[in-house]
Amino acid sequence: MTLPKLHVAVLMGGWSSERPVSLMSGEGVAKALESKGHRVTRIDMDRDVALRLSEAKPDVVFNALHGTPGEDGSIQGLMDIMGLTYTHSGLATSVIAIDKELTKQALVPHGIPMPGGRMVCTEELYKADPLPRPYVLKPVNEGSSVGVAIVTAEGNYGNPISADAKGPWQEFDRLLAEPFIRGRELTTAVIGNRALLVTELRPKSGFYDFDAKYTEGMTDHICPAEIPDDVTEACRDIALRAHKLLGCKGTSRSDFRWDDERGVAGLFLLEVNTQPGMTPLSLVPEQARAMGMDYPDLVEAIIAEAIADSGKG
Repeated sequence: MTLPKLHVAVLMGGWSSERPVSLMSGEGVAKALESKGHRVTRIDMDRDVALRLSEAKPDVVFNALHGTPGEDGSIQGLMDIMGLTYTHSGLATSVIAIDKELTKQALVPHGIPMPGGRMVCTEELYKADPLPRPYVLKPVNEGSSVGVAIVTAEGNYGNPISADAKGPWQEFDRLLAEPFIRGRELTTAVIGNRALLVTELRPKSGFYDFDAKYTEGMTDHICPAEIPDDVTEACRDIALRAHKLLGCKGTSRSDFRWDDERGVAGLFLLEVNTQPGMTPLSLVPEQARAMGMDYPDLVEAIIAEAIADSGKG
């Protein structure tokens, strides 16, 4: 659809660990909208967000928040109550997708390949390993690889893990333990009902953690990924199916690990991100650009779907 000139509130910032990324995403979105002639109100979310949204009276809200409470259904519920039109996924989808355990419960019964594993109390880790090493520990509801630890036989966390060792067990009472999948990091974006490309992420050191994602020069992006055609198609198919099964709107990004010694059978979905980054280093804009869609057009496409879905278009 062709967009009229709109008043868009860009919601960014907040108080999650991903605040700096959200501010970059939001500012990029705001400038893109202004370049298209739209009126923009920037809102750095604080506890008075409902008042500020009410005062702004926007035609649509572009949700550029990352992490809680902008990605977990909280802000979505607030905007639903206020009757606002907003981008990206709604309340129920957001609640499920940010929770890795709930995501598995929603997707695995439909044949989506995801790693096994189980939830563990952090106190258990100080007594014995929950899984054979190597395994991965991660918070159940954080994004951007925040708080992820890979526990190996040769690692320096101790055996069993020491309470004094720096890791997510010092910050979270419960963690998701999953088998470590060797191989390569892949990701696929979905916009509307269309899966884009597959990008391979090659960190120059360590693994693809928060710093590797958002520090320029720390990770090489190969887009499109140099992988077999059947693996490419499997990534795109799984990403689109997961997007639809979860009820995602606007855009999402599915992250995978691929054991390249096993072909398609070695591909596992790790998570679905319902509020993917829109920074200069972010993957959704990069894939869209590789397919001929520039950044301002991408932002407008996300807004157009939100308006169409609201019935106001």
